[in-house]
Amino acid sequence: MAQSVKYYAKELLNIALPIIMGNLGFILIGAGDVFVAGRHSTNTLAAISIATAILNCIFTFGIGLISSVSPILSNYRGERKPAKKYFYPTIRFALLLALIVTVVVLCIVPLIDRLKFDPAITPAIKEYMLITAFSSFAVYIHAALKEYLQAFEIVFFPNLVTVLCVFLNVILAWVMVFGFGPIPSIGVIGLAIAAFIVRYVMAGALLIYCFVRMQFHDYSDKDYYRQMLRVGLPISAAILVEFIAFNIIAIIMGRVSGVYAAAQNLVCTMTTISFMVPLAISNAIAVKVGFANGSSNFIDLRKYAKVGILMCVTFMVCSAIVFSSVPEFLVGLFTKDSALIKISIPIMYVLAVFQIFDGLQVSLAGFFKGIKKTKIVLAANFIAYWLLSIPIGYTLAFHYHLNIMGFWFGLLAAAVILCSIMLSMYFKYLGNLGTEKS
Repeated sequence: MAQSVKYYAKELLNIALPIIMGNLGFILIGAGDVFVAGRHSTNTLAAISIATAILNCIFTFGIGLISSVSPILSNYRGERKPAKKYFYPTIRFALLLALIVTVVVLCIVPLIDRLKFDPAITPAIKEYMLITAFSSFAVYIHAALKEYLQAFEIVFFPNLVTVLCVFLNVILAWVMVFGFGPIPSIGVIGLAIAAFIVRYVMAGALLIYCFVRMQFHDYSDKDYYRQMLRVGLPISAAILVEFIAFNIIAIIMGRVSGVYAAAQNLVCTMTTISFMVPLAISNAIAVKVGFANGSSNFIDLRKYAKVGILMCVTFMVCSAIVFSSVPEFLVGLFTKDSALIKISIPIMYVLAVFQIFDGLQVSLAGFFKGIKKTKIVLAANFIAYWLLSIPIGYTLAFHYHLNIMGFWFGLLAAAVILCSIMLSMYFKYLGNLGTEKS
């Protein structure tokens, strides 16, 4: 059994390690923005915190739909169906989503004034969102191509591009925010422009790679689009439910004070960095389980799931120990604002426990993506975050005066319930697979 665990762990890591590298790179691009904004001013950090909270809620829906590409194509490969021909349908799907998202963001920008944020940061929020709206085409093309390549277990180059762009983003953001030589300081607008450039570089690099590496012919298959919607809509809605739950905290508390929105963004940035590791393993679980599911190899399906879940939880336990041991140091990396530090440090202890359950739930989500039963993930997320987390958090925040800490207690309760629901469905599914020995 020890040898088989080592084998399945190695197979998962062959896919997951480059994705971890890329995922960390992707989130470090956001962390770079937080770092530069925090060094500029608390108002700048508060403005991009609120803007990205709103944008994440919009962008995430399409990203969730696109995340159906790798499990669908992995299942096709397991069934020995041709999969490379779905390149152009994937691109067309991504472009349509990008167009819709761009229009939605442009329609929302004029409504920001009605949300009654701090007048000192409202113009910066609108400027950041306006520029970012036009980067959606790059965002969705990059996400679609990364998913497409991942289905064929081509993961090194796409994620290397992301890592290299971390440095490009920090350099561009720093120069444009603070100015350099003839380049003037343009604050929040500089952060948006830097992100805009970096996103198109990332998308362009993957497009060039695909055309050089593979030969494509135009192809259309309406059933593929239907499958993407059938598998992707529940994934998308589930991610959206969770993202809104996190980002609405920044929006609600941002109306109380910009420093609370900044604290939420700062803490979420740190937990997202650690979350990238189990998320990458979850992607690997989806690909490997998807291939095993397509080829009806239920022994491999069980073992990839079990080993992957163990890997995710083990990592997050280690991460929780780090977060709870040196919270002052970690928060101090991003800000020197005493008020922001005072708010953020207590949250780190709740966050440490939250991470363990977060690692478990994302690994289970990867399993359900692989077997194309994504409605389970949606239902569990909706119950945990919207029927429990937000009501509990709001009550603790405003009726018991715990402010942002109250919302984090609500998020922790949601994570526990979410894992309980998904675990019960996971064991039920395995019990129904048959009599194969695992």
